[in-house]
Amino acid sequence: MFNQLEFLSDEQSEKLYTIRRYIKSLDSVCIAYSGGVDSTLVVSLAFEQLGDKAIAITGTSPALANALREEAKSQAKWIGVKHLEVKTSELDQTSYSKNPKDRCFACKKELHRHTTYISKKLNYKIVLDGVNLDDLKDYRPGIEAAKEAGVISPLAKFKFSKKDIRDISKALGFPWWDKPAQPCLSSRFPYGHEITSERLKMVEKAEEYLKKGGLSDVRVRCQGSTARIEIPQDELKHFFFKYNFDEVVQYFSNLGFNCTSLDLEGLISGKLNRN
Repeated sequence: MFNQLEFLSDEQSEKLYTIRRYIKSLDSVCIAYSGGVDSTLVVSLAFEQLGDKAIAITGTSPALANALREEAKSQAKWIGVKHLEVKTSELDQTSYSKNPKDRCFACKKELHRHTTYISKKLNYKIVLDGVNLDDLKDYRPGIEAAKEAGVISPLAKFKFSKKDIRDISKALGFPWWDKPAQPCLSSRFPYGHEITSERLKMVEKAEEYLKKGGLSDVRVRCQGSTARIEIPQDELKHFFFKYNFDEVVQYFSNLGFNCTSLDLEGLISGKLNRN
């Protein structure tokens, strides 16, 4: 069992006790694992309670940045859980590549086509994911696809907020507890703008370049051949002093962007869901 290294509130302690008891009651589980803080907490507790009867599955495609894929592998190794990668093909489907408003439904449907198949083939009884209480308040069509596939979301079931997840992860000594949220690269494109592997790679390389300069949380929104950089407002000064604008523009131009801008409002998760 992971030792608790820091105090939690009574409510958080009760939630942790409850989810541990719930997971222990399951015979075996397969977890849809992105490497984010949420699904990693589910993976950690599943391995803690079920050992080899828990397996983590990561769907890989051009929409998953390679750095995040490597982080997921490293974290799974740290935990000790069995970890499999499966190649998903959502980009081959127009319900995804044409980038409609319910694109995430097609993504999760494709992912859980694999997770449910693997769970049955390897005799894991239940598929879990990392959806939490806060996710239910946002526009997340992928949640419905998961429900249709019979996936269970224990964090949402026991009302874990994002803050609960980070606090509990920190208390249990997980070094990734404060890892920034990193939605898939397709989230950088406004609805209706086609998604291709080439355009995803442009965004991935642009974000990698900016992160090398010290930014930990960054999005490069892509609209046509225009790139809009989003970073937290409190890091704007760092950006102005640390980066040479001519070099940034030239690098982005070499990637294929003909216009590069900085969003002065700062990084706001889900901004493209605004009406």
